[in-house]
Amino acid sequence: PSLLRFGSEVQKQQFLPPMARGELFFAIGMSEPGSGSDLASVRTRAERIDGGWRLNGRKIWCSGAHRVNYFILLCRTAPPSDNRHAGLSQFLVNLQSPGVTIRPIHLQSGEHHFNEVILDDVELPAEALLGNEGDGWMQVTSELAYERSGPERFLSTFPALVALVDKLAETADRGQRVAIGRLVAQLRAMRSMSVSIAAALDQGEAPNVEAALVKDIGTRFEGDLVEQIRLLVDTAPEYGADDDLNRLLAQSFLHMPGFTLRGGTNEILRGVVARGLGLR
Repeated sequence: PSLLRFGSEVQKQQFLPPMARGELFFAIGMSEPGSGSDLASVRTRAERIDGGWRLNGRKIWCSGAHRVNYFILLCRTAPPSDNRHAGLSQFLVNLQSPGVTIRPIHLQSGEHHFNEVILDDVELPAEALLGNEGDGWMQVTSELAYERSGPERFLSTFPALVALVDKLAETADRGQRVAIGRLVAQLRAMRSMSVSIAAALDQGEAPNVEAALVKDIGTRFEGDLVEQIRLLVDTAPEYGADDDLNRLLAQSFLHMPGFTLRGGTNEILRGVVARGLGLR
């Protein structure tokens, strides 16, 4: 979405065709060590040099950075001022560039999904700038609507729901059927919300409040689903088990602490909703 909306024609011609063919992949470089939920406290900086830019800084929680080709980097191109959202820009950074170091962050399960990316005097050509210098905050906030409203927000534990239905298909009592029905109804409602936001984004709208709601409700649903499964069936979560439900439940328990944190904490998102409703 960022390239389609903000990229130059040269960037679109360079990146979009191989992306569409599944030959080129991107990650996002937003969060930084020690920043928490304060995205505007960016310290990674880009300095002008002859013919381009020099990058220095660190990014963290970069999903899939060890597998992709590029990432879209948010950094500071002007000194901090009273307007903390000013002076930020985004760049398209080749992760194979000299000076880029990718360090793995392993989950409790041992999985490698997140990374820390260190930028040490990484030089970029001038055309690596995405859109206009100083437009980084506007670009990032528009991108977050895509992340927050996407189906991952409520589908990450969906395989566990499928495994639950399979396990109880022949033996479910009335209480179990009612509980599963409620979960499916919630899931369908969230899917409708997500699809409606996708349509709004396609029309060029900025449904930031709606996207925040999907993320808030969806990530709480992820955790509620895991808890409901625990209450509905007598099963022993076991990572690596042959039984699908046991294995998926164990995976979900390990991932649960991050459900309401990624993409902005639910507390931050409720602030977005409050501002959108004029309550702040």
